[in-house]
Amino acid sequence: MGCRDVHAATVLAFLSGTASVAGLLAAVLLPNWRQMRLYTFNKNERNVTVYTGLWIKCARFDGSRDCVIYDPQWYTAVDQLDLRVLQFALPLSMLTAASALFLCLIGMCNTAFVSTVPNVKLAKCLVNSAGCHLVAGLLFLLACAICLTPSIWVIFYNNYLNRKYEPVFSFDISVFIAIASAGGLFFTSVLLFLWYCACKSLPSPFWQPLYSHAPSMHSYASQPYSARSRLSAMEIDIPVVTHAS
Repeated sequence: MGCRDVHAATVLAFLSGTASVAGLLAAVLLPNWRQMRLYTFNKNERNVTVYTGLWIKCARFDGSRDCVIYDPQWYTAVDQLDLRVLQFALPLSMLTAASALFLCLIGMCNTAFVSTVPNVKLAKCLVNSAGCHLVAGLLFLLACAICLTPSIWVIFYNNYLNRKYEPVFSFDISVFIAIASAGGLFFTSVLLFLWYCACKSLPSPFWQPLYSHAPSMHSYASQPYSARSRLSAMEIDIPVVTHAS
């Protein structure tokens, strides 16, 4: 596998990273991080489930999809530490992953559209696609850590709330979406690392262009004197004698 070709690994990594960022966006917007189910013993009333998100809170009766209480200003008054941390962690993870996607796209475009024989004057300004993918893999790994740690903490904090108050709290689907998106980011970084490991045998440094000057300057280089000096004196001085018939 060479770094000067666009491979299925880099395309799959880009698609996986895009899907992971979309999953993070869905997890951020959905009001389904925590449920608080309130039971009533009155037969004339229905149970209420409070859906808590990062930005809004919604209370619904059982069997209804309409919010009885809708609080769009919930993000300013979040009183649960894990959700408050997620308000900062998930957007930061999305920003990091988007930067990695941009670098990955630059690397693929540089591989696909840049000529194999670059201009000597512009060679120092070129970007090595292998370097782009390596840094993108590191950013994907960082985005995974930023997203995964607080998302798993929600599960443990939910158990803490049940012990402290009453067992009415449960984590919702957004937790699973965020954890799955973090897994997608980790898978993307592994793909890019594997691709880079297959390309690191190239002679160029990891962030420098693939050619430091035009390949034609390498093509007709003469042998060094040390190679010619190995010829013995007999091979140099004694002529070859042929007999004419």
